[in-house]
Amino acid sequence: MSDENVTLSKNAELRRYELRVDDDVAGFIEYDDVDGVLDMHHTEVDPAHGGKGFGQRLVAFALADARETGAKVTPTCPFIAKYIERHPDVQDLLAG
Repeated sequence: MSDENVTLSKNAELRRYELRVDDDVAGFIEYDDVDGVLDMHHTEVDPAHGGKGFGQRLVAFALADARETGAKVTPTCPFIAKYIERHPDVQDLLAG
């Protein structure tokens, strides 16, 4: 990673996970929470920050948060679905 100041957080008010570079949102995952099942339906990374692995970091953070809070995940976003497919260690988070 470069010298950029990257922070990851959950913004429950906006129902999204955010990746910030300095104070600017460089990427986010939008979700809906329905009875403890997070429908992660959209992932976006600013093209100016593409190719830095931010999407992967954001998904890993969101899934770790889901695990910590006991939530299950429905990955309707294709990027998240592919991430889960490639990482067997998080497949137990999938909603039945």
